[in-house]
Amino acid sequence: MTKPVRKWASLIFWCAIAAAVVWQILVRLPPQHNPFTDLSINHPIGFATANKVSNLRGNADVCFAFLEEANTAFTRLENTTDDENCGFTDALTLDQSSFPYNATLSMTCPLTAGLMVWEEHSLIPRAREILGRDIEEVRSFGSYSCRRLYGRESGRFSEHATGNAVDIEGITFTDGSTLTLLNDWDDDSVEAEFLRAIRDDACEIFGTVLGPDYNAAHDNHFHFDMSQTGICR
Repeated sequence: MTKPVRKWASLIFWCAIAAAVVWQILVRLPPQHNPFTDLSINHPIGFATANKVSNLRGNADVCFAFLEEANTAFTRLENTTDDENCGFTDALTLDQSSFPYNATLSMTCPLTAGLMVWEEHSLIPRAREILGRDIEEVRSFGSYSCRRLYGRESGRFSEHATGNAVDIEGITFTDGSTLTLLNDWDDDSVEAEFLRAIRDDACEIFGTVLGPDYNAAHDNHFHFDMSQTGICR
């Protein structure tokens, strides 16, 4: 065997060994951390969750199948374009999830999938662990809205304009109590701890998470959207 051939044979051998090691690591990873396993409502939030939710865009069949697995009741909407900047694709109206929302939510399937993961693996368990309460209703400012950022007359259009964003302003519990970001964010209470915990969890699911720590325009709600800015405030 000539020297160049031996060199290439050695390189191929060590590449094969490296690939085998990587594969063994991947197959042993918990599914929530493994980017090659499908998103499942049964998997907790992990390192790969946000990427899996993002990858549902353009994969309508997989996305809607996930919502059915999650026992989400929804009505599919026809793809629509309100004008050159507004409209949605692979969207739905949320009819029922783990609990009702006070607003009608029309949004894309991937955003809804992220919301279902957030409900199941953040909202419900955090409410029980931190507050000892169960959730009655989620209070929302809505989702789809054909408008520019901050409702301005000019400038870039919001993610709401394509059904890729939802705003959450508070939670009502089965004991009759209600938390809102406007009233309960800035203190040292367990209620504030709960709100910050569900914000932090959302950052592991959605591409962009904005709240009171971002700016004054978000002092009364969380904004979750599918744009991959990586902002978590």
